[in-house]
Parts: sequence; structure tokens; C-alpha cells
Amino acid sequence: MPNVRVALGLTLLAGMATGIGSVIAFAAKRTNYRFLSVATGFSAGVMLYVSFREILVESGAAMSAGCGAYWGPWANAAAFFGGMLLIGLVDGLIPAAENPHETHSERETAPLHDPKASLPKFAAEYAHEHGIQRGKLMRMGLFTALAIAIHNFPEGLATFLAALERPAVGLAVAVAIALHNIPEGISVSVPIFYATGNRKKAFAYSLLSGLAEPVGAALAYALMRLFIGGRTELLPPQLMGLALGGVAGVMVYISLDELLPTSRAYGKGHDSLLGLTAGMLCMAVSLLLMK
Repeated sequence: MPNVRVALGLTLLAGMATGIGSVIAFAAKRTNYRFLSVATGFSAGVMLYVSFREILVESGAAMSAGCGAYWGPWANAAAFFGGMLLIGLVDGLIPAAENPHETHSERETAPLHDPKASLPKFAAEYAHEHGIQRGKLMRMGLFTALAIAIHNFPEGLATFLAALERPAVGLAVAVAIALHNIPEGISVSVPIFYATGNRKKAFAYSLLSGLAEPVGAALAYALMRLFIGGRTELLPPQLMGLALGGVAGVMVYISLDELLPTSRAYGKGHDSLLGLTAGMLCMAVSLLLMK
């Protein structure tokens, strides 16, 4: 099943992009926040356009084929909002203080690549050797890594299912998720580094948090093997429509709740809108060329 291999491979590459973000945090003397703003805006544009123009349309066609002309659109809408509800519940499990999508300033990231740089205020408060304070900082770092892993799990499901149905669309989704994961890798590296004082551990936790995406893809594949023997052509249209509608809901939620706010926080002026428009335009042209 070549599509399954492609889907798993794309999901793995998208998840590993958190490691790229960690490398940037440790290697770059200055973080290009305007680039991150445009990149996350671009990712949101790709995901929003492909969700409404392609994935949700395919979900509607599959639902209509399986549930009929009347109930199909109702089931399609239910799947879409069900996907938004699912990722919303996952997001709600994460305490606000540990949310991995917060923006870290230049000063907060400076000690990652410059040992002589002074610690930011939030880390300096925990820098002494008092055991309780060190424990608090460690928990903060571990919760951040866990939070980003929880966020990435449904993203892996979305990338895998999109690539399974149409590899070209899956590639676009994987690129969008990868761009989204780069600033996430930076975000998780900061508290982990201050929690452990170890750059290798910070990189490892950042990379592992992104690998929750291929774990999500592997789980989806395992369920397919269990129920239909892994033969995607035997997947009932109702089930495929339900999955695609849920994927569209997850991607729209991620774009509106995470990507666009992050893009605006990193950028200046119209950087966010520029990235968003470029992502939509790129996706529109790609879909037209694939016809």
C-alpha cells in the first residue's frame, strides 16, 4: 500500500520539524521573528484553504454517497464540528500556563545559544539550588513538552488521513504542519533548557514532543489494519467522510486558535496577513495544477 507508506512518511517528517525549531533556537544568534510570523501565517493559509476547498468537499461527497443526499450534508457538518470539538477538548486539558504556543522574547532565548547571556526573569527566579524551586522549574519544562505532544497527536491523525486519501493534498498539509512545528520546537526548548540546563536534553524533549504526530498516524493505521485489514479501498464512504470532516475541523481549529494568534504575536504590521494570503494562493495554484 504505497499511499500508507507515503502518509506515514509525511507525518514523520512533519513531526520532526520541532527538532528544526530547537536547532534554530540553539544555533541562531538572532531569531527571525518576522520569518516565523510569515511562516505560521502561511501555514494557516494552507490549512484553511485546503480544509474548506478540498477536504471538506471530499468529506461531503463521501457522506452523501454513504448517507444519502439529505442526511449526507448533515453528517458532513457534524463531522466537521465534531473535529473542532475534539481538538478543543484536547486543548482544554492543557493548563493555560503550560500552553506551548506562547511567544518567547529575544532575551528569553539568548542563553540557549550564548552561555554568557543573563537569564531571563522567570528562569532567574528558579536558578538557585533550592530543591523545591528546581522541582517547580523541572515540572514547568516537562508539562510544556507534554502539552506540545498532546497538541501534536491529533495533528498527526489529520496529516495521515489527508495524505492517505490524496497524497498531493497530504503533502501540502504536512508542509503546513511542519512550518507550524518550527516555532513550537523553539517554544518547548526554552523551558526545558531552563529546567535542565542541558542543551541536548532540551533538543531531545523538543524532538520527542513532535514525534507524537507519527504516533498518532501509526495508531490510525493500526486501527485500519484491525478493522479492515489495512485495505483503504474497502473503507466505507461514511467512515472516510467522517474522518475527513473531522480532519477539516481539527485543521481549522488549529489555524484559528494557534497559528494566526502566534503569527500576529511574532510579526509586525501585515506580516501575518501576508503569510496567510501567500499560503492560500500557493494552495489554490497547487490544486489547480493538480486538476
